[in-house]
Amino acid sequence: MVIGILKVTLYIPESRSLKSKRRVLRSVKDRLRNHFNVSVAEVEHHDLWQKTTLAIALVSRDRNHADQSLQTILNRIESYRLAEVIGVERELL
Repeated sequence: MVIGILKVTLYIPESRSLKSKRRVLRSVKDRLRNHFNVSVAEVEHHDLWQKTTLAIALVSRDRNHADQSLQTILNRIESYRLAEVIGVERELL
């Protein structure tokens, strides 16, 4: 069993308030949960309007599958075009 953790820092240029930031985050988190069945949480920069860090966690049966899944999730976040990815950390346990 392998646990994959992806930590993604996002810049949300269109955000002008915490409310608009939350709207973008809710959209990204709901899409990821529904499509990939992963756990998603905002873990840093809670009170900044245009920056946030999301942690995404998944469990897989092998390292290769977990690593490929994390890359697919990262590609999907970038394809949403709701925010710019400015930092990525990936860990397999």
